Amino acid sequence: MPDPRPEVVDFLLSRRSRPAKTLRAPGPDAAAISTILTAAARTPDHGKLEPWRFILIEGAAKDRLAALTLRLGVDQGRDGDKLAKDADGFARSPSVIAVIASPVASDKIPEIEQTLSAGAVCLAALNAALALGWGANWLTSWIAYDRGWLTEGLSLAPHEWVAGFIHLGTETSAPPDRPRPDLAVRVTRAEG
Repeated sequence: MPDPRPEVVDFLLSRRSRPAKTLRAPGPDAAAISTILTAAARTPDHGKLEPWRFILIEGAAKDRLAALTLRLGVDQGRDGDKLAKDADGFARSPSVIAVIASPVASDKIPEIEQTLSAGAVCLAALNAALALGWGANWLTSWIAYDRGWLTEGLSLAPHEWVAGFIHLGTETSAPPDRPRPDLAVRVTRAEG
C-alpha cells in the first residue's frame, strides 16, 4: 500500500524556477549548500558510477568567471547582449553550483545513461534549493560546452563538461507561472 506524501506532490506540481537575474544576496549558507548537494547526490545512478561532480562557485571565483566569459565571448565574436547576460549571471548570483558531467568508462553503463544521471542531478539540486526556500535556476549557455572556457575557467578534464549551472540566491520577485505542457498532446499509450 502506498504511503503518500501530499506535501511533496504539492511542491512538485507547483515548483517554479526563479530567473537568475532576480536573485540577490544573501545566498544559502554552508549548511543549506550541504543539504542541496546531499539531495542532489541521491540521484539515480545506474551502476553506481557517480558520473558527475560539483564545483561551488562563490566570491572572487564568480568575478573571475564573469570576466573570462566576457573575454572569450568577445574573442569569439559572440552577441554582446547575450554575452553580458551570461557574465552577469556569475556576478549577480550569490552562489552557483556547477554540476560537472564526468562520464566513467564502462562496458555495462552507456555514456548516455551517465549523461541523463548528470541532468537528473541538476534537477535534484534545483528542487532541493527551491524546497529550502531559495531562489534557484538551472542554466547552461555556450560556456557549458566551450572547451577553452571549461579548461581555463574550471580546470575540467577533456572528457568533462557542465551539465548545468545552478544559480542560487534570495528571490527578489516571484515570476508568473508559464504555460505547461498539454498532457493530452504529450502522452500516448503503447499498443498491447
